[in-house]
Amino acid sequence: MLHIVCCVKQVPDPEAPASQFVVDEAAKKVLPMSGIASVPSQFDTIAVEAALRIRDDVGEAKITILSVGPDGFKDVIKHCLAMGADAAVLVNDPVVVDADHWVVADVLAATVKKLGPVDLIICGRQAVDWDMGVVGSTLAEILGLPCVTIAKAVEIKEGRAVVERVLLDGFETVEAPTPCVVTVSNELGEPRYPKMRDMMRASRKEILTWQAADIGMDADQLAGRIKLERLYQPKTDIECEFIDGASPQEKAEKLAQRLKEARLI
Repeated sequence: MLHIVCCVKQVPDPEAPASQFVVDEAAKKVLPMSGIASVPSQFDTIAVEAALRIRDDVGEAKITILSVGPDGFKDVIKHCLAMGADAAVLVNDPVVVDADHWVVADVLAATVKKLGPVDLIICGRQAVDWDMGVVGSTLAEILGLPCVTIAKAVEIKEGRAVVERVLLDGFETVEAPTPCVVTVSNELGEPRYPKMRDMMRASRKEILTWQAADIGMDADQLAGRIKLERLYQPKTDIECEFIDGASPQEKAEKLAQRLKEARLI
């Protein structure tokens, strides 16, 4: 049976206004104010949708949700199970709660190995909190697997992944042997929303909870590799200048002269 692993993450609601977040420069963290809901990262639910479409196409497949974080992440996992995933694993260990992307990728890789044979790993193109977009590619590098990024469609045909990718000027279709890692983008389409009975059914499904020791990782392997020098909210000044003139030509000439004086042209 085809085995697909989807990596998901829970984030503060990205639709919340920026004024509802505070930058703690001392702790180097962005802190949401009380009342901000936590939701699945947008691209991660699209990754689950991609897996569900593959299962709909091939007829039989096991979809496992994999996440790294505290107990609160069980909410996003339950949502993905309600969408139609079959099983879930949460790696919940204090040492990985605030881990950098490389450590998270290391933990994901070790967990994938423990899960046994996996044919396809699907990640969102990026998390919508930090927008770094590197965990999927780093995971593939650690596992030594091919990686196809920013996909708008994923199929499995004759043991190979057929992926349509999004480019700056169009699309391209590539094939990769399985197992491989694919990161998906919003061009794949809206993820299905679970119905109430699906949510109730998902609430009864077991979420395996492992710690770092359960996946064979020690403190040295969990040491961060990225040093955040400073986190702050930049200050910006906006100035608006209106160019007057008796005609559009005069306004254009004055604008060109102003831009030359500012050394912008």
